[in-house]
Amino acid sequence: MEFIEDIKRPSKQEQKTAMESYDALVSMLKELDTENPEIEIEETSEKIRIPLNALKLLAKILEETSKGRPVSIVPIATEMTTQAAAELLGCSRPHLIKLLEKGEIQFTKVGKHRRIRYEDIIKYKKEMKARQKQLLIDIMKSDEESGLYDT
Repeated sequence: MEFIEDIKRPSKQEQKTAMESYDALVSMLKELDTENPEIEIEETSEKIRIPLNALKLLAKILEETSKGRPVSIVPIATEMTTQAAAELLGCSRPHLIKLLEKGEIQFTKVGKHRRIRYEDIIKYKKEMKARQKQLLIDIMKSDEESGLYDT
Protein backbone atom coordinates (compact mmCIF):
# COMPACT_ATOMS: atom_id res chain seq x y z
CA MET A 1 0.00 0.00 0.00
CA GLU A 2 1.35 3.41 -0.93
CA PHE A 3 1.42 6.20 1.62
CA ILE A 4 0.56 9.80 0.82
CA GLU A 5 4.21 10.86 0.96
CA ASP A 6 5.10 8.15 -1.62
CA ILE A 7 2.60 9.33 -4.23
CA LYS A 8 4.17 11.19 -7.14
CA ARG A 9 2.72 13.44 -9.80
CA PRO A 10 2.03 11.65 -13.10
CA SER A 11 4.59 12.11 -15.86
CA LYS A 12 3.64 13.93 -19.08
CA GLN A 13 3.40 10.57 -20.88
CA GLU A 14 1.12 9.19 -18.15
CA GLN A 15 -1.04 12.30 -18.40
CA LYS A 16 -1.36 11.91 -22.17
CA THR A 17 -2.21 8.22 -21.93
CA ALA A 18 -4.71 8.90 -19.13
CA MET A 19 -6.48 11.57 -21.23
CA GLU A 20 -6.81 9.24 -24.21
CA SER A 21 -8.04 6.41 -21.99
CA TYR A 22 -10.42 8.71 -20.12
CA ASP A 23 -12.08 9.89 -23.33
CA ALA A 24 -12.51 6.31 -24.57
CA LEU A 25 -13.79 5.04 -21.22
CA VAL A 26 -16.32 7.84 -20.78
CA SER A 27 -17.79 7.30 -24.25
CA MET A 28 -17.96 3.54 -23.58
CA LEU A 29 -19.63 4.05 -20.19
CA LYS A 30 -22.46 6.00 -21.85
CA GLU A 31 -23.30 2.95 -23.96
CA LEU A 32 -23.29 0.37 -21.14
CA ASP A 33 -26.57 -1.01 -19.89
CA THR A 34 -25.31 -3.66 -17.47
CA GLU A 35 -24.13 -3.38 -13.87
CA ASN A 36 -21.17 -5.76 -14.38
CA PRO A 37 -19.74 -5.28 -17.87
CA GLU A 38 -17.13 -7.65 -19.22
CA ILE A 39 -13.90 -6.14 -20.49
CA GLU A 40 -11.08 -7.77 -22.40
CA ILE A 41 -7.38 -7.26 -21.75
CA GLU A 42 -5.94 -7.01 -25.25
CA GLU A 43 -2.44 -8.30 -24.44
CA THR A 44 -3.68 -11.53 -22.83
CA SER A 45 -7.14 -11.85 -24.43
CA GLU A 46 -8.45 -12.44 -20.92
CA LYS A 47 -12.01 -11.29 -20.21
CA ILE A 48 -13.00 -10.08 -16.77
CA ARG A 49 -16.17 -8.67 -15.22
CA ILE A 50 -15.87 -5.35 -13.44
CA PRO A 51 -18.62 -3.61 -11.46
CA LEU A 52 -19.87 -0.49 -13.22
CA ASN A 53 -19.07 1.64 -10.16
CA ALA A 54 -15.44 0.48 -10.33
CA LEU A 55 -15.25 1.55 -13.99
CA LYS A 56 -16.70 4.94 -13.06
CA LEU A 57 -14.06 5.26 -10.36
CA LEU A 58 -11.39 4.34 -12.91
CA ALA A 59 -12.72 7.10 -15.17
CA LYS A 60 -12.36 9.61 -12.30
CA ILE A 61 -8.80 8.40 -11.64
CA LEU A 62 -7.92 8.78 -15.32
CA GLU A 63 -9.44 12.27 -15.40
CA GLU A 64 -7.39 13.43 -12.40
CA THR A 65 -4.23 11.74 -13.74
CA SER A 66 -4.68 13.46 -17.11
CA LYS A 67 -4.67 16.80 -15.26
CA GLY A 68 -1.36 15.93 -13.62
CA ARG A 69 -2.87 15.39 -10.20
CA PRO A 70 -1.63 12.50 -8.05
CA VAL A 71 -4.37 10.08 -6.95
CA SER A 72 -4.72 7.94 -3.86
CA ILE A 73 -7.57 5.60 -3.00
CA VAL A 74 -8.53 5.23 0.64
CA PRO A 75 -11.25 2.76 1.63
CA ILE A 76 -14.00 4.62 3.47
CA ALA A 77 -13.81 2.34 6.54
CA THR A 78 -10.07 2.93 6.95
CA GLU A 79 -9.00 3.93 10.43
CA MET A 80 -6.33 6.58 10.78
CA THR A 81 -3.85 7.55 13.43
CA THR A 82 -4.24 10.95 15.06
CA GLN A 83 -1.14 12.18 13.20
CA ALA A 84 -2.50 11.13 9.79
CA ALA A 85 -5.91 12.63 10.58
CA ALA A 86 -4.32 15.90 11.70
CA GLU A 87 -2.33 16.08 8.45
CA LEU A 88 -5.50 15.49 6.44
CA LEU A 89 -7.27 18.30 8.29
CA GLY A 90 -4.24 20.58 8.09
CA CYS A 91 -4.00 21.08 11.84
CA SER A 92 -1.67 20.05 14.63
CA ARG A 93 -2.01 16.72 16.38
CA PRO A 94 -2.67 18.40 19.78
CA HIS A 95 -5.49 20.44 18.21
CA LEU A 96 -7.01 17.28 16.76
CA ILE A 97 -6.82 15.59 20.18
CA LYS A 98 -8.80 18.53 21.64
CA LEU A 99 -11.45 18.08 18.93
CA LEU A 100 -11.66 14.38 19.72
CA GLU A 101 -11.91 14.94 23.47
CA LYS A 102 -14.65 17.58 22.97
CA GLY A 103 -16.61 15.00 20.96
CA GLU A 104 -16.52 16.93 17.69
CA ILE A 105 -15.08 13.91 15.86
CA GLN A 106 -15.85 10.30 16.72
CA PHE A 107 -12.96 7.98 17.54
CA THR A 108 -12.17 4.66 19.15
CA LYS A 109 -9.33 3.68 21.41
CA VAL A 110 -7.08 0.71 20.74
CA GLY A 111 -5.14 0.37 23.95
CA LYS A 112 -3.82 3.87 24.61
CA HIS A 113 -4.02 4.89 20.93
CA ARG A 114 -6.89 6.79 19.33
CA ARG A 115 -8.13 5.71 15.90
CA ILE A 116 -10.38 7.82 13.71
CA ARG A 117 -12.35 6.55 10.75
CA TYR A 118 -11.47 8.25 7.46
CA GLU A 119 -15.13 8.97 6.75
CA ASP A 120 -15.50 10.77 10.11
CA ILE A 121 -12.52 13.01 9.31
CA ILE A 122 -13.95 13.84 5.87
CA LYS A 123 -17.38 14.51 7.40
CA TYR A 124 -15.85 16.92 9.95
CA LYS A 125 -13.79 18.62 7.24
CA LYS A 126 -16.91 19.20 5.08
CA GLU A 127 -18.86 20.54 8.07
CA MET A 128 -15.96 22.84 8.98
CA LYS A 129 -15.79 24.19 5.39
CA ALA A 130 -19.57 24.78 5.40
CA ARG A 131 -19.32 26.70 8.72
CA GLN A 132 -16.44 28.79 7.36
CA LYS A 133 -18.40 29.60 4.22
CA GLN A 134 -21.46 30.64 6.25
CA LEU A 135 -19.31 32.83 8.50
CA LEU A 136 -17.86 34.60 5.47
CA ILE A 137 -21.36 35.18 4.09
CA ASP A 138 -22.48 36.58 7.46
CA ILE A 139 -19.46 38.90 7.60
CA MET A 140 -20.14 40.15 4.06
CA LYS A 141 -23.82 40.79 4.88
CA SER A 142 -22.83 42.67 8.03
CA ASP A 143 -20.35 44.79 6.06
CA GLU A 144 -22.97 45.53 3.39
CA GLU A 145 -25.52 46.57 6.04
CA SER A 146 -22.92 48.82 7.68
CA GLY A 147 -22.06 50.40 4.34
CA LEU A 148 -18.50 49.09 4.41
CA TYR A 149 -18.94 46.97 1.31
CA ASP A 150 -20.17 48.43 -1.98
CA THR A 151 -22.29 46.19 -4.16
